[in-house]
Amino acid sequence: MARIICRRIDEQPPDVDGEVGERVLVDRVWPEGMRRQVAPFDEWLREVAPSVELQRWYGDNPRQFGEFRRRYRAELGDQRHRHAAARLRSLAEHHSLTLLTATRDLDHSHTSVLAEWLAEPGPPHESRRAAAPARPGRTAPGPPPPGHRAVLSEAVAGLNPGALAFVMGTGIVSTALYVNGAGTFSAVLLWVALAGFVVLVPGYGWRLLRRRERFVADLLGPRAFAFLTLAISANVLASRFVPDGHTAVAGAFLAFGTLGWVVLDYGVPLALVTSLRRGPSLDQVNGTWFLWAVGSESVAVAAASLGRVTPGHALAVLAVVCWAVGLVQYLLTAALVLARLLVRPVQPEGLMTSVWIFMGAAAIAVLAGVRLIALPPGGTMLSRPLVTGASVVLWAFSSWLIPLLLALGIWRHALRRVPLRYELGWWNLVFPVGMYAVTTHELGRATGTPWLTSAGRWEVWIAAVFWAVVFAAMVLARLRARPTATHGSAGTGRTARPRSAAPAAPGAPP
Repeated sequence: MARIICRRIDEQPPDVDGEVGERVLVDRVWPEGMRRQVAPFDEWLREVAPSVELQRWYGDNPRQFGEFRRRYRAELGDQRHRHAAARLRSLAEHHSLTLLTATRDLDHSHTSVLAEWLAEPGPPHESRRAAAPARPGRTAPGPPPPGHRAVLSEAVAGLNPGALAFVMGTGIVSTALYVNGAGTFSAVLLWVALAGFVVLVPGYGWRLLRRRERFVADLLGPRAFAFLTLAISANVLASRFVPDGHTAVAGAFLAFGTLGWVVLDYGVPLALVTSLRRGPSLDQVNGTWFLWAVGSESVAVAAASLGRVTPGHALAVLAVVCWAVGLVQYLLTAALVLARLLVRPVQPEGLMTSVWIFMGAAAIAVLAGVRLIALPPGGTMLSRPLVTGASVVLWAFSSWLIPLLLALGIWRHALRRVPLRYELGWWNLVFPVGMYAVTTHELGRATGTPWLTSAGRWEVWIAAVFWAVVFAAMVLARLRARPTATHGSAGTGRTARPRSAAPAAPGAPP
């Protein structure tokens, strides 16, 4: 095994230690401020870096390095990292190797984990499967494709806790199209959302039974609130089925969503408070924490929607209680997230699309208030003027947030040049956009404000177009990932270049 060195990419390679061999950049994102024409490396293996989800969870917190090291080593064997990891091991067996990163703390970075992992002997067939550097213009042969069961098993094992955000976004856009009179398009999206729910929910159960350690690790991590998408998606579907007259189906989804909400709404905070595996830091706070409030408001929306067409006051009481609880949870979470954004430094790569849930959580509280207003008199325990006034205030605040969030997106992608590519977090943006459109339309009808209703109609179509764009990006990302997993060289599919050559620009096609 040749010598392995870890260095920051902005360091000049010293001549005194005789550093030779391959210099490989192992960061997923292009180093800030580094000119591509003079970047001092031979090859960029971005796919060997930690997953976006793991890096966000870690947040470069040294207190969590032990758990980060364990999770990252597990990732190096999964489908997303396997080929790039094999390519890197092949380079280490034939050359001295320098692992380059923009991370400041090398001792607590993924490069130190990679160096440790490379120093250990790999499977005897691994180096043969990772081809040597290919000649220019060719791609090195990759390993044979794994079986479908292995691919499915690995996909479920690595299932994102917030995967059901796809169902949430699709379901609320279906609702938006329904209130706008586009029944056919609404029905199509409803079936798409149902298909996603039927596929993903068993995946959560399988992961809990067969990959319990990874499941529990996510449940104790800072993105644990993403599990609430399980309850929220069921409640979104429940409220969508009510206007179609399918009250029994809506009741079943509401029962499932309420049960999930009770378990997770209490379980996630308890797990975070009582866990000893974390460092007390604001760095772990992120936009997915607003799902704590969204979960409560989703129960309120579904219960109030179903309470309008069923006898009794039980659903109305449930809706009022959850609406009030959700408001308090929203204020608590907003204080934490704002403290995180204003007190701690924010890297553009760490500013997630989930921050849009800040706006979506306020919008769904407005929709819950509108549904409460529509309930029969005497069952809400709150005066209608109070609910209406609170709803108008929350709608105004959610409207105010939109330009701020757009400005942060411009700062992240246009000014700091973070690549704009598909990731699951985009569905965390679809849901707030769709929810805001529904809220604007329904608040206009409830308050008798024609211009608000008209604005909501236009916003519905914007939400539908945005859903179509994100859905197309998701499909294209899956299609592009398939040949990467079965053909080409490990990692990015690029051939090694001499040091005098300029590396490919980030995001360039292989």
